[in-house]
Parts: sequence; structure tokens; C-alpha cells
Amino acid sequence: MRLTEIAYGNAQPIEGYGPGFFRLAGQVLRGPVLITPWDARGWGGVADTATPLAYAGRIDVLFVGTGAEIAHVPRPFRQALEDAGLGVEVMNSPAACRTYNVLLSEGRRIAAALVPV
Repeated sequence: MRLTEIAYGNAQPIEGYGPGFFRLAGQVLRGPVLITPWDARGWGGVADTATPLAYAGRIDVLFVGTGAEIAHVPRPFRQALEDAGLGVEVMNSPAACRTYNVLLSEGRRIAAALVPV
């Protein structure tokens, strides 16, 4: 089997996660976070549409990690993002981290809004 090193360019992949935290570029981020190829910040959870909407036009898809288990996001949250032209993909947070990293390596215009496990 041939293994290929993944290149992320200037973007930083999600390096890890655990109970209550995510690790990105060697930093531990606690609580819900919104991660883009160029930065990471706290996120107020699905009640907070303003933080992901600030990236409308810069990203195409937002992966929403709902913690250890997949859960529905409130309809107003999804609707507000879709009305702004953002695709919304909901999954558990481990799957959202993996998917984010794969598409980040492809240079896609993505972000991840994540609730810790």
C-alpha cells in the first residue's frame, strides 16, 4: 500500500478532540467552536447564526457537529444559513472533524461548527 502525505497549504486541520475540547494548530479550544481554513473561534451553538453567517460568500458548506451523537438542528438555524447560500451538513462531531479535514485537503470552501463530545 502506498501512503501519501496530506498537504493542507496554509490551512490548519483539526488535530484532535476529546471531552469538551478540540485541538487545532497545537492549541486546545474548549467548548463549541467554529473552524474555518483561516481561523477558529468560539461559537454559541445552534442558537448562534451570526457567527457562521459572517462567513457567507467565503464558504460553501458548513459541517455542523452535534456532539457525540447526531441530532437535528433547529429549523430556523438551518433556514437562516441556507437563505444566505450556505449548505448545511449535520453529523456527529467526530464525523464532522474527519469530513472537514478531508475536504480541507482538497482546498474546498468549508467550515465546521462543532459541539464537543
